[in-house]
Amino acid sequence: MPFRVRIWLWSTDVRNLEEVVQQIKEIAEKTGVRMRGPVPLPTKRLEVPIFRLPHGEGSKYWEHWEMRIHKRLIDIDADERVLRRLMRIRVPENVYIEIKQVT
Repeated sequence: MPFRVRIWLWSTDVRNLEEVVQQIKEIAEKTGVRMRGPVPLPTKRLEVPIFRLPHGEGSKYWEHWEMRIHKRLIDIDADERVLRRLMRIRVPENVYIEIKQVT
């Protein structure tokens, strides 16, 4: 009996995130289940300003470091065999996945 599964994916590296999304798309196409997404969610931008002192003569300045967190959302009407295939996906270290059943 199929049920709906919501998959949240997030990462700081867009390429790795898109690779995982492509693998999920391929599984959905091969098994013939209905899939909605991937929906690109707003990118979270974390900025850290760091004050740098000059060495010797010179002016003080600020360095800015930035990290972006990219997110995707996918809904799949899945059954047990689709979930087994999803669990076997190779996921890079910097890609995080959360799978929940939606009622």
